[in-house]
Amino acid sequence: MTLTKQLKADLALLVVTIIWGSSFVLTKNALDYLPTYNFLAIRFSIAAILSAVVFYKNMLSIDKTTLKYGIIIGIILFTAYAFQTVGLNHTTASKSGFITGFSVVIVPILSSLLLKRKPHKQAIIGVCFAIIGLGFLTLNTNLTLNIGDFYTLICALMFALHIITVGKYTVEVDSIAMAVIQIAVVGVLSLIFSISLEKPVLPSGVAVWSNIFILAVFATSGAFIVQNTMQKFTSPTHTALIYTGEPVFSALFAFILLGEILTKQGVFGSLLILSGMIISEVDWKLFLKKEKLQGN
Repeated sequence: MTLTKQLKADLALLVVTIIWGSSFVLTKNALDYLPTYNFLAIRFSIAAILSAVVFYKNMLSIDKTTLKYGIIIGIILFTAYAFQTVGLNHTTASKSGFITGFSVVIVPILSSLLLKRKPHKQAIIGVCFAIIGLGFLTLNTNLTLNIGDFYTLICALMFALHIITVGKYTVEVDSIAMAVIQIAVVGVLSLIFSISLEKPVLPSGVAVWSNIFILAVFATSGAFIVQNTMQKFTSPTHTALIYTGEPVFSALFAFILLGEILTKQGVFGSLLILSGMIISEVDWKLFLKKEKLQGN
């Protein structure tokens, strides 16, 4: 069976989602030693430098358009992280995870409004499965809203806008160069916020530096370069739907590495999310046509 470009792109984005899901444990460990923006500044700065060195040929050919798009997307991405961080100070991690995942609903709406791109029916059905699954996976019995939830909702809007803008601009410029610029912008803005709001320090110890380097190379440099490159061949709605798998893989790796047990409700939510992904990927018209032919 020959894989289509979209399916290859979706599989690559699924790998990114798995990496981000596994990175939760490393991030949690690093944040035990560093303030939030301090950690982001080091992580994204290392990722930007390494990416620029590895892909120096792409960086040498940067033009004004690539620079402009990279800066815009970098500001959007940093804003998402910033509001998520502020929101976490006023809400629970479970509610933050659910509201952030709500970007999967926002993406098709923004795609229709900004890109005039109507999502496929199976993608919409997949989105419905995913958002219900996210609710089961991340929400507890406390469903009241507070200011932290509002900040996190802005974060979800920014993550949705990030997916949309990457999808729109990556077809116009060098995808890798644009990715490196946006990573660098997040690093610079994180450093400014760290100096302004925190007391930035350089961490000591092999363990914390190992965590940071793994996150910088795989969960930042590799992940965002793959996203920028692969979104040429798939839709923003598909991308957002695939990214809802992040809390599923976070829970899986938390179980494997930390021994954290997922509740029955969480397992059911995870299955709904994975079902949503499968529903969105299957070409149902072709599938039903084959079933009909086999039946005859």
